[in-house]
Amino acid sequence: MCLILFQKNQHPGYKLVIGANRDESYARPTAPAHFWEDHPDILAGRDLSKGGTWLGITKSGRIAAVTNIRSKAQQGEKKSRGDLIRNFLVQDASPKSYLEALERDKHAYAGFNLLVGNPDELFYLNNDDSPIVRVADGVHGLSNHHLDTPWPKVINGRDRLKSHLDATHQADPEVIFELLANEDEAVDNLPDTGFPEDLERRLSPAFIDIEDYGTRSSTVLLIDHDNKVTFIERTFKNKKQLEESRFQFDIRQ
Repeated sequence: MCLILFQKNQHPGYKLVIGANRDESYARPTAPAHFWEDHPDILAGRDLSKGGTWLGITKSGRIAAVTNIRSKAQQGEKKSRGDLIRNFLVQDASPKSYLEALERDKHAYAGFNLLVGNPDELFYLNNDDSPIVRVADGVHGLSNHHLDTPWPKVINGRDRLKSHLDATHQADPEVIFELLANEDEAVDNLPDTGFPEDLERRLSPAFIDIEDYGTRSSTVLLIDHDNKVTFIERTFKNKKQLEESRFQFDIRQ
């Protein structure tokens, strides 16, 4: 996943609003969002090559999401980032305790940004240079560097999400999907992650389509103040929408 935009505990209607895109090779086998057969409490898509996921929630309200850190220095054969999500969702350790245990082993994984928590609190960790951080209330963005790094897609997406939520008591998933579908390339302030400028530019939109790689899914997750969950996922290939999956449930206390 290459873009996560979210609002936490600063809206009259919702504890948490998430809009997220997962970017991946089109050839990588993936199952759309569903409740997993081996872990029926988990709602998430699934990477069929490694068994993990990029964004998920449980019926008890455990939430996790991951992006990679885009850097040539972070490339190489290491543990799958998708395990970070699965391992949190199947445990009952507190979010901070889970990250504290992970810190000892975090460099065994490919470069990651990790958000874990529940509708009331989120914690963030990467395996680049960040300590564990309790995420402040407000609107945030995360792409392939650190939390709230001002990449063009992060700034634009965060500002558009904030403007929408400031204007309404009822978040509109269609508006969030629209901002996730933005294909405008950045004109300037491109990231410098060690790749050619042309590639950085083609990776700069919220929604990506580059030959055999692009945005595979867009997800909107809403949790209101009564802990009612709305989870909508749309899957894509070469910009063409393939499926839409919708789920609603009350978090089990």
